[in-house]
Amino acid sequence: MSSLSYAIVTPARNERENLQRLAQSVIAQEQRPAYWVIVDDGSDDGMDVVAAELASRHDWILVLGTGEGADDLAQGRKRGRDLLAFRRGVNALPAPVDIFVKVDADTSFEPDYYTQLLARFEAQPKLGMAGGCCYEIVDGEWQRIKVAGSHPRGASRAYRWALRDMVFELEPEMGWDGVDEVMAELRGYTTAGFTEFGFRHHRRVGERDGRLRAGSLLGRQAWYMGYRPSYLVLRALYRARENAASIAMVWGYAAAAVSGAPQCPVPTVTQRVREGQRLRVVVRRGAWI
Repeated sequence: MSSLSYAIVTPARNERENLQRLAQSVIAQEQRPAYWVIVDDGSDDGMDVVAAELASRHDWILVLGTGEGADDLAQGRKRGRDLLAFRRGVNALPAPVDIFVKVDADTSFEPDYYTQLLARFEAQPKLGMAGGCCYEIVDGEWQRIKVAGSHPRGASRAYRWALRDMVFELEPEMGWDGVDEVMAELRGYTTAGFTEFGFRHHRRVGERDGRLRAGSLLGRQAWYMGYRPSYLVLRALYRARENAASIAMVWGYAAAAVSGAPQCPVPTVTQRVREGQRLRVVVRRGAWI
């Protein structure tokens, strides 16, 4: 067992069935979290009942319902809802922990998931953000979704407590969960997605929105982060080999540019993003993620 402590924060809305499955995974962990905070931001499918029952049976599970901050969360659904709910959950932690983790309700994992993740943080003092690899059902089988090795997937990403203040500096805009990686690196920390262990994502990215809209939203996210237009086009073409709807990324990026949508206001972040998108850097890295 690791000497590090950790807490889980799950922003959720209308995830009754998924929350029940996630609870089984959390409760079964070899190393139990110090706290699990479930942030219900306005469910009307009975999820609040499931969450309340979990909290009644386990004193380390806390539930935040709608009420204080509800207006902010409602606005966040149009922008960075999950960030606002996540921050509210982090604020509610009764005490500091070594690692805090944002975990979406539509995930599940093996009992040793956090044992392995904490071991990485313990072995690498400068590891600031991390997670296991993501598996999704593709053609009827669980398959690992390939991303750059430094990218922890947003559905399950862990932060070192030293980066807590950074999370509260992020703007609630689409793209915040890319900006945070850059900000962590600028603070001298590394980020990683480990392939030796992983989690299951039971709802594929973009499944709720539809593939075309999901692609368009990724384009808007790229605009916010300050992507190079050339890189964005090449990335869309690369992804379109497996998913033609990825071309919508170009539309989303262009629409955001034309409408004057906001971009990340931190120059050092956009500069670092663009530096990493130079052709020679991308070729050396070997992937258009």
